[in-house]
Amino acid sequence: MNTENKIKIFLVDDDAIFLRMMEIEFMQQDNFIVKTFATGELCMQHLPEDKPDVIILDYHLDGIDKNAMNGMETLDKIKALNPSIPVVMLSSQDKIDVAINCMHHKAFDYIVKSETAFMRLQKIITTILHYQKMEKELSWYMERM
Repeated sequence: MNTENKIKIFLVDDDAIFLRMMEIEFMQQDNFIVKTFATGELCMQHLPEDKPDVIILDYHLDGIDKNAMNGMETLDKIKALNPSIPVVMLSSQDKIDVAINCMHHKAFDYIVKSETAFMRLQKIITTILHYQKMEKELSWYMERM
């Protein structure tokens, strides 16, 4: 597949094993380009020039450096820099208030880390791409009216 047609994903997680597992899962699919980051700071450094289609971001991010930005701070900075980038939050916490907080901060969705997380992420990415395509088509029609 041509790299122009591939979906560029940033995976941001301080859990090295989970991060590597997700990277392998996505790389086994032919339609993804994956970049991984262990901190929100590293993600933000690469964001302007790499322009991902989707960011998958861990809620906590303090496992490597206790002073590192957490997922919510990173989400807010991503949205301040480019509000159109869809961000899917990941967490091992299965709490509704955490999910609601993420949505209030403009996350596209919230996924609990589990054995089905990868399948759910694939479905969400498909939904994101479908939604973006519909927005472009609607915008095209609205311009002609």
